[in-house]
Amino acid sequence: MRLRNWIAVVVSVLLLAAAGVIGFLVNRSALRAADTVHRADSSALGTNNGTLTGQLQVNSAAELSSILAEHALHLGRDNAADRGTLAAAAAKSTTFQYGLLTADMDGNVLTSSRKSGLPAATDAGWAPMKAQLTQGQAGFSSVMTANGTTLAAVAVPIQVNDSVIGYLIGLNQVAKTSLQTYLVRLSTQAHRTFVVDSAGVVGASSDRALIGTRIDPAVSAALGPDGVRFVEYRSGKTDMIAIVYGGLPSGWSYVRTQTKSSFDGVVHARSQTLNLTLLAMLLIGVAGISVLGYRTQVQRRRADERFQALIQHAPDLVSVLDGRGRIVFSSPSSQAVLGFKTGALIGHSVFELMHPDDEPEMRERLSRLLDEPNGAISLQCRIRSAGGEYRWFDFTASNQLHNPSLDGVVINARDVSETKAFHERLAHEAQHDPLTGLPNRRRMQDALGSSLSDAPVAVLFVDLDGFKPVNDAYGHEVGDELLRQVADRLTACVRETDVLSRVGGDEFVVLMPGVLSEKDAATMSGRIRYVLELPFRIAGQEIRIGASIGVHLAPAAENPDAALRAADHAMYAIKHAGGSRRTGGERGRSGRHRASD
Repeated sequence: MRLRNWIAVVVSVLLLAAAGVIGFLVNRSALRAADTVHRADSSALGTNNGTLTGQLQVNSAAELSSILAEHALHLGRDNAADRGTLAAAAAKSTTFQYGLLTADMDGNVLTSSRKSGLPAATDAGWAPMKAQLTQGQAGFSSVMTANGTTLAAVAVPIQVNDSVIGYLIGLNQVAKTSLQTYLVRLSTQAHRTFVVDSAGVVGASSDRALIGTRIDPAVSAALGPDGVRFVEYRSGKTDMIAIVYGGLPSGWSYVRTQTKSSFDGVVHARSQTLNLTLLAMLLIGVAGISVLGYRTQVQRRRADERFQALIQHAPDLVSVLDGRGRIVFSSPSSQAVLGFKTGALIGHSVFELMHPDDEPEMRERLSRLLDEPNGAISLQCRIRSAGGEYRWFDFTASNQLHNPSLDGVVINARDVSETKAFHERLAHEAQHDPLTGLPNRRRMQDALGSSLSDAPVAVLFVDLDGFKPVNDAYGHEVGDELLRQVADRLTACVRETDVLSRVGGDEFVVLMPGVLSEKDAATMSGRIRYVLELPFRIAGQEIRIGASIGVHLAPAAENPDAALRAADHAMYAIKHAGGSRRTGGERGRSGRHRASD
């Protein structure tokens, strides 16, 4: 009997040990799958935010290019005209209100909109900007200080006849930039977000108090290379992890830091608890197979309940697909995010929810994923909600068909509709006038170049007569409203195929693709003059203005800049002759363009 008992004890211990080993392996496999999905999702989020950060920096360089396109600079040392131009441009700028300055080819300051408060010429922060400028691209400095103010500089080359003759430099106070505003919007208690220069100095942060400080040396050592990296390090006695996205156009990096425990989340903590429990069960194996089975079932049920509690209110969608794309598991968050009741999607094909335009790519990517065990893919696509509305999601899919604990393709999806809309809004604002909503000069020039590639275009350059006196007499608010009403009247005049844009303060351009008839162009000019000479009613005042209109009939393949200059010259001929107030049927001609009053 004693031997049989020992045998039973040994068998119980062996069976318990086998069950414990199996439990360890299953737990480790599930944890790896969760880590794979989590890291891929965090990497995608870091890439998205890093890319948007880079776009904001590129936009700042584009703003400098726009200033150069609108103003002529003399590049003289301490030139009074340049100082006035720079001061006016800085006052209007949304990025460089701190100051603008010009520099010669050696980087020496020529003229500045500020009399003081500039970073010292010996400040090491200038070096990265100068290095980028020598490569023929926009330059971005490192973080600098002047009189206790934390600054960063952006520079673009000033070219004449394709030769660089100097540089236009913009200074921004980093604590007040749109990039800083964006990082504050991203802030949460769980993590901190930074944009740091190549030396590791913080140029923008979700915590304003950290601007100008240095990031942890372990993170600073990982700055520079393109792409996303995860850096694990210790801050004091706390284990930390940082997501670093390098390769921004400025040479800076996007960094998000948080504690390792918050990054790993409750899943790791519960996994550790489960491992300790299994070890304890191995040590008390003499309790027998029956007790082991009972306790295993209880713990498995509790683990399932913990998992359900973890994902019940998660903002992300977690789903498991079989090999044919049918949903075999969908997290409860599908109700909060998409409006589907819990369990309603099980059994349906994931392709039923996709936008028809996105379905082919998803089918092709998923088919390739099935041939790659442990493979993972990331993409963006549109998913239909219960109400029929399509929303943009970031998808991360991991092939876990070989994993017996999952036996499917694990999908993690995050709603990025607001981020997508924000990107689109940025793109729209970059090509449209903020006051009137019309396309700006850049968008007009793109449209002109595209149209002239295969068809003639009639170019009408419209300059308002009498606008400045209105501005001086009634103030800028009335002037702005007048410009908006002018834009509305011009919009009503042009054809559906025409392009109407605002290219300056009171200057508008109308492109009429396919028109090479003086009669058609004259008809449009007359219509525009007529509607603009009708009285405007603003703030209880009746306001009258006119318009000088230069017309150029550009044949196909003509240089777009030459066509625009021709229309501009024709307009000035009319302006100098008295504008819309002159009498008679005078016309100014030059080549195939004419000026119309």
